Amino acid sequence: MADLLNFELVSPDRLLISQEVQQVVVPGSDGDFAVLPNHAPALSTMRPGIIDITDANGNNDRYFVRGGFAEVNPAGLTVLAEEAIHMSELDKNAIDRQIQNTREDVEDAKTDEKRQQAQEALDHLTELQAAF
Repeated sequence: MADLLNFELVSPDRLLISQEVQQVVVPGSDGDFAVLPNHAPALSTMRPGIIDITDANGNNDRYFVRGGFAEVNPAGLTVLAEEAIHMSELDKNAIDRQIQNTREDVEDAKTDEKRQQAQEALDHLTELQAAF
């Protein structure tokens, strides 16, 4: 069997994945990059996007991440995501409705602080929508 890569995907609240995989495509800040077994050490920030995982059996799995860091070292790849959501958990219609409601919240905000909070929520929802 071919070499495999030790991969861990961690969000602030839990360890989502810890397994050996064939390949992981990471949404780096400077563009997507693939990590394979025996990859050179690297450290990268991540932009919002999709992590595409090819497991040991060749099956693909996908997670939306909102940002974070990816570290490749001799032990494997560790992704520390600000937020990670399995693509099967996302509902496009619900996200579209939330975006509309949040746009209204931005327009109706009475203070700069409330407007900024609503805008951050809107930005996050727009990133999720783009993942589709």
